[in-house]
Amino acid sequence: MTRKETVGDVAKESIPLNTGAVIRTPGNTKKYHTGSWRTFRPVIDQKTCIKCGTCWRVCPDAAIYIDKDGKYRINYDYCKGCLICFRECPVKAISKELEQK
Repeated sequence: MTRKETVGDVAKESIPLNTGAVIRTPGNTKKYHTGSWRTFRPVIDQKTCIKCGTCWRVCPDAAIYIDKDGKYRINYDYCKGCLICFRECPVKAISKELEQK
């Protein structure tokens, strides 16, 4: 795309503009598993979990989901190990484990 910059009545030269900050293929992050570099992984204790949804709400990677049985689970392909869920769980149902590589 080319546009003309003008100042008053004086036209400047045409400046080519590149398209930026455009996602051309929606949902493209699904093919990039970003959880491979974490140091710690959160683990949900299903017996202690009260299903309040706090972990799901605070997860910046949307790695926590609810399974068909209504239990909160972690998709480790996308969990980066920030442990925000671990810190925010009101009943401490989430523990942290050292990632085994």
